[in-house]
Amino acid sequence: MSLDPTVTNPAHYRVILENEKVRVLEYTDVPGDETTPHEHPDSVMYTLNSFKRRLMSGDFQMDVELEANTVMWLPAQQHHAKNIGETPTHVLFVELKEPGADPAIAAGVVEGVFGPQ
Repeated sequence: MSLDPTVTNPAHYRVILENEKVRVLEYTDVPGDETTPHEHPDSVMYTLNSFKRRLMSGDFQMDVELEANTVMWLPAQQHHAKNIGETPTHVLFVELKEPGADPAIAAGVVEGVFGPQ
């Protein structure tokens, strides 16, 4: 079974760019929406708005609140999540296709596109 988020959660994830080096996903949801388990390779996340989410993986659970225009490095992971806030979530994920890519290089690429961190 594929854990590709565009397959497991097509109402929330869509591919907006893909080539041999990266895949860029747009993620959207509204308060109360919950995803099913899925996985991401090493990625850079850019938040387009502020939101609050509960991230879950196995017995682990963590609530996060992120501001708009936050750029974060995310190591490869499997999880599912729920929007527990009062605002929609709108995020871009730049998924790297080269395993173990240097996060400093990826952050530099995002900085060049989206402005300083």
